[in-house]
Amino acid sequence: MQTLEHDKFAALRDGAAVIEADHFGEKVLRLPDGSYLKLFRRKRLISSAAWYPYAQRFADNAQGLAALGVPCPQVLAVYRVPAIARDAVHYRPLEGTTIRQLIATAPGAEAEAALRARIGAFVARLHRLGVYFRSLHLGNIVQCPDGPLGLIDIADLSMRGKPLGKQHRRRNLNHLLRYERDAAWLLDGGAFMREYDKA
Repeated sequence: MQTLEHDKFAALRDGAAVIEADHFGEKVLRLPDGSYLKLFRRKRLISSAAWYPYAQRFADNAQGLAALGVPCPQVLAVYRVPAIARDAVHYRPLEGTTIRQLIATAPGAEAEAALRARIGAFVARLHRLGVYFRSLHLGNIVQCPDGPLGLIDIADLSMRGKPLGKQHRRRNLNHLLRYERDAAWLLDGGAFMREYDKA
């Protein structure tokens, strides 16, 4: 993790578009070259983020997922920005369309059933690989232009090095199904669970 002084941060940020913000300030910036800067603040004084910052977790998870063959953002740098009390990860986004965006285009019953089955196989593969993603939902799964599914917003993820046990698989599926609209779409017709169980 590099320390980024305020003038260099200002230069990096110059011309950026704010993609996400809250009442604490900016969270995600799209830079003029198309890359992104995601800013993390430590939410509590006593927190694991003190010794393992979320920006570094994001970078480590990107490296780990890439090693497993799971498409994800490409990290360019990890920064500590003392002037704004933030850590930051600079990355190239994963090209593609989130599943939520795909659903909004109403691709048709046959295409949607095939997509549900692909998501079931994809989540089963993640679990076989030992990937436990607390933020797993249809807005964080991306269909890449060349076909495969990948993950974004990956700071809240761990890799166990062995297949997930039943309890962790169940909990992770509950994370995926916690949004009522996502769950209703995903479970429609049964293709998702059939493919998950088969895979």
